[in-house]
Amino acid sequence: MSSAGALSLAAPGSDSVTTTPDATQSAFLIHSFITAPTNMTRPKIYLFGDSITEDSFTVGGWGASLAHHFSRTADVVLRGYSGYNTRWALKVLDRVFPASHGGDGGTGTAPIAVTVFFGANDASLSDRYSAFQHVPLNEYKQNLLSIVSFFKKQWPTTIVLLITPPPIDEEARIRYPYVDNPEGLPERTNEAAGEYARACIAVAGECGIPVVDLWTKLQQFPDWKNHHLSDGLHLTQSGNQVVFEEVIAKLKDEGLSPESVPVDLPLLSDIDLNDPLKSFL
Repeated sequence: MSSAGALSLAAPGSDSVTTTPDATQSAFLIHSFITAPTNMTRPKIYLFGDSITEDSFTVGGWGASLAHHFSRTADVVLRGYSGYNTRWALKVLDRVFPASHGGDGGTGTAPIAVTVFFGANDASLSDRYSAFQHVPLNEYKQNLLSIVSFFKKQWPTTIVLLITPPPIDEEARIRYPYVDNPEGLPERTNEAAGEYARACIAVAGECGIPVVDLWTKLQQFPDWKNHHLSDGLHLTQSGNQVVFEEVIAKLKDEGLSPESVPVDLPLLSDIDLNDPLKSFL
């Protein structure tokens, strides 16, 4: 987590604690759930993105793994839209995340985290069959900035985690085209995906928020094209596992893990066997 400046926090009678503003806000949000009334609903983690997010709840998907990871502490809510780019995502933000869900900035309705995973479609080449999905690089960067700003304005304490587009296997994209491809050329290239990945990382740096550099991470594996991509773009179970591991690592760096959020209702081990109902008072 990167953020300029530090805050010194001190409760009455306690030693001061120096932390970054982002860590302070995240810790405050998590603390609000720990000290909230017992009838409060579970906190939420939203997954916002394109088909790689939409498909993340399939068997072995990174979203399904995340839901299991937080199974007694937070609800992982899917907001994935196959084929979408940042231009379209920005257009529908108000409908996907209406202000009534937390426009007052209160922690009672704010999610504890949001992942933003766009860029694979933006990086489609402007002269190939997926040109309708293409978003110029500078616009992509500005759109991401606007999306992050939207979330931070609506939910100031929420962790916003960016995820870069994945690398592209161009030969596989020729073998698995979405439509007829008489030219026999890939509609995406790994070079273009890398440019959009670097723009995503730059946005994270400007906003002082965490980012998963999936484009670089996947290419660190020797046979990533076959083991981690199913069609040169979308993820296999192995690819999904990498995303899951990177996401939980970044969230933990921000202070969010299953251990940092209270479990929903008493665990079986905490129930008084002699008077079980007493545990639910």
